[in-house]
Amino acid sequence: MNSTWDLVTLSYFSPKTWLNASYVYRLVGLLAAWRESSFLLQWSEAIGALLISLVFIFSPFITTGLIGVWLIAITGYWGILTLSDREKPGFSPIHLLVFLYWGISAVAVALSPVKAAAFSGFVKLTLYLVFFVFCARILRSPRLTNYLITAVLGIGLVVGCYGVRQQIFGVEQLATWNDPTSELAGATRVYSYLGNPNLLSAYLLPSIAFGVAAFFVWRGLFPKLLAITITLVNTACLYFTGSRGGWIAMVALMATFLLLFFVWFKNNLSPFWRRWLLPLVFAVLGGLMFAAILSVDSLRMRVMTIFMGREDSSNNFRMNVWMAVLDMIRDRPLIGIGPGNNAFNKIYPLYMSPKYSALSSYSVLLETAVETGLIGLSIFVWLIVVTVNQGVRQIQQLRDQNNLYGMWLIAAIAAMAGLMAQGLFDTVWYRPQVNTLWWFLVALIASQYQPKQQVKEVKAEKLEVRI
Repeated sequence: MNSTWDLVTLSYFSPKTWLNASYVYRLVGLLAAWRESSFLLQWSEAIGALLISLVFIFSPFITTGLIGVWLIAITGYWGILTLSDREKPGFSPIHLLVFLYWGISAVAVALSPVKAAAFSGFVKLTLYLVFFVFCARILRSPRLTNYLITAVLGIGLVVGCYGVRQQIFGVEQLATWNDPTSELAGATRVYSYLGNPNLLSAYLLPSIAFGVAAFFVWRGLFPKLLAITITLVNTACLYFTGSRGGWIAMVALMATFLLLFFVWFKNNLSPFWRRWLLPLVFAVLGGLMFAAILSVDSLRMRVMTIFMGREDSSNNFRMNVWMAVLDMIRDRPLIGIGPGNNAFNKIYPLYMSPKYSALSSYSVLLETAVETGLIGLSIFVWLIVVTVNQGVRQIQQLRDQNNLYGMWLIAAIAAMAGLMAQGLFDTVWYRPQVNTLWWFLVALIASQYQPKQQVKEVKAEKLEVRI
């Protein structure tokens, strides 16, 4: 069973032989001599971290077009660094599956019925995936990792504080975000600088996860108080968004955190607590959430709409879109219509029910299937499985080394779980403010990759030294 799982998750993956035979990979280091004489490239990694941090710092306040321009600049800088590398860059199973997903997306463009529209989506996807590769390179440095996570937390606190302010002082609702026939029709839903409460809730998830991890990683009373403040403010802001998908995501984030915390601390627990701690904690938290739902009228009414089916206008709208999207998938099941919302907007009107126009499928998994077919969806799910598996293995290794860096990986997996839980019912995941954070989380895990065999060899060397 273990060997099968290792095979599926590429745990023993070693790319050296394949990469050495690759003509494209031989271009790496082509300009190494020029780099030796470059003054700026002596600080290439620090400059890279600065470029990444600027994406996070400005993304809540600027247009998606400007974010795209910045990603193009990062792509160019990554190209320069890659061609001038002194050493071959790291390559993990996560990189391989990202490359496969990019490849199947390219095939989907070639076979798309709307090639021009699909190509524009493919360009955007390429920018995101290069951003992932670039982040995975920079995040190999613990110092730069701490800097970038601090940047995410700092700007997340600014966004969260403004959202809480909107709740306190009120804010104009930019769209009909509540069912106009419900008792909550006039309720305030905050959106901070992002203009959409569902988008805001997804954006806050990584900040909440990293805030919890920062409490354990940061040293000193003031940094720990700051970590608590960031977590509480952003959690309150997420609640004030009124986003049901965001609330579901928060539950998924909390559950994942608890499971991974158990993995981290279980060696310090007695046999009794190893057996009963998780059931007791989940029972207590479940009881607290149930009590909150019963005692807070607005929360209870909002939660109950999740189970109202088509009686809720938002649910009804999504269900009609999903039915049309399933028809689109049924007609092009293997390779899809091509990536991007432009391709979707060209094809969806041919399938939609009257009065149910949509810009996306309102589900990341359905959107992936409609864009790249069931082949692309399979690779995407495989990518998530491999990423989580690699992350858990790395967490166990760092735990054994008493290295608190593992807390950042716990936060990354928990945030990914939250984003995917919300992504089951929404597609704000595709907005650059959220998508850049997603690929940052994946890159954080990919940056720490070690082949399983290599880990065994390192342990064997340590054992020999001790003997």
